[in-house]
Amino acid sequence: MEKSDDHHKTSHGGAAAEKWEEVSTAIRTAETMLRLAPVGLCLAALVIMLKDSQNNEFGSVSYSNLSAFWYLVHANGICAGYSLLSAAIAAMPGSSSTMPRVWTFFCLDQVLTYVVLAAGAVSTEVLYLAYKGDNAITWSDACSSFGSFCHRATASVIITFVVVCLYVLLSLISSYKLFTRFDPPAIVDSNKNVEVAVFGN
Repeated sequence: MEKSDDHHKTSHGGAAAEKWEEVSTAIRTAETMLRLAPVGLCLAALVIMLKDSQNNEFGSVSYSNLSAFWYLVHANGICAGYSLLSAAIAAMPGSSSTMPRVWTFFCLDQVLTYVVLAAGAVSTEVLYLAYKGDNAITWSDACSSFGSFCHRATASVIITFVVVCLYVLLSLISSYKLFTRFDPPAIVDSNKNVEVAVFGN
């Protein structure tokens, strides 16, 4: 009877392990696809901005004349490279099972989110001034004279904000994986001889 119970427990444990492995594979696949998605979007925003220049009777303007757009190009380039690399690592079985890698994904996802968000925010401010001008300093709008330039810049900024949304999701996923799979580090209180979580101090 005991052997039968042991065999039943072993079978049940094996089935649970197989089910968890299937779920883990599905999560890894979904995360990999989510990490790959920003690659194309970042490259699209980068290429559109790189080609954004206009010459007419009013003069000439290029993205390189504006530091905000220059920053947006570089931010999207860094984002595309990191997205591709992180997707390749996330696709490997067991790649995110260790604490150092989970922490690395968590930190870098947060950093990239803010880097791309900052690029989109400062570029939006420049575009607002280009469309609306600033009457307080008698600065007229530029988009009435360089409409094509403004339209392409707007498209690049919109794509950048789509990337921000994807990275917010990635940040939530990496945060969930970190704080649900690993306990906070603990220290021993020498006076009470008990372990206390560092996050609780």
